[in-house]
Amino acid sequence: MSDQPKYHRILLKLSGEALMGDADYGIDPKMINRLAEEIIEVQRAGIQIGVVIGGGNIFRGAGLAAAGMDRVTGDHMGMLATVMNALAMQDAIEKHGGFARVMSAIQIHDVAEDFIRRRAIRHIEKGRIVLFAAGIGNPFFTTDSAAALRAVEVGADLLLKATKVDGIYNVDPALHRDAVRYERLTYDEVIERKLAVMDTAAIALCRDDRMPMRIYDMTVAGNLMRIMHGEPIGTLVCAD
Repeated sequence: MSDQPKYHRILLKLSGEALMGDADYGIDPKMINRLAEEIIEVQRAGIQIGVVIGGGNIFRGAGLAAAGMDRVTGDHMGMLATVMNALAMQDAIEKHGGFARVMSAIQIHDVAEDFIRRRAIRHIEKGRIVLFAAGIGNPFFTTDSAAALRAVEVGADLLLKATKVDGIYNVDPALHRDAVRYERLTYDEVIERKLAVMDTAAIALCRDDRMPMRIYDMTVAGNLMRIMHGEPIGTLVCAD
């Protein structure tokens, strides 16, 4: 493992479910505090960081639509859930001595700044952890797509997706004991093999802008910093 971090600027995607920990709903304080500590550790190592947080622990637009709600309404509720999660993460980061800003893709001025690309980059350059909320501000797009878009917009070196699985498998490892984990894949291989790691729009955007992505297990403490130092944890998705 290298003593010097391998990356200068990263974009971390956290699902809303990641914040639940072992709970069935909402936010597990132990989990959000542990994640906040790891994010601060990365920032204090000199790595600039932005974070996109999902809202599936509170509302998921597609799920609400499947239950009969108007999809656009459901997606807007999901966006508001991501704002709630971002505010919770901001609070956790600041309680641990870090500096964070919540930037929302929808206007909600009393609790968050509007997302403005140049301002976001300025915050990141000043060592603030920027929490991107409300997806991209439009229905029918997931927070995976938001993560890919924000990673490209802020010029990240790497997009990280934190999951509860240690990488991408050929089949669901929870259902198949013989599942095989990939160490490296191309964007096209992920799309062609229909590997359900991120939605196709997010993968295609990363492919078009040659944004490398790594999928890793966030339940293992310290994995994020190990990746920053070059350890091949999880699965890397890149151009070749």
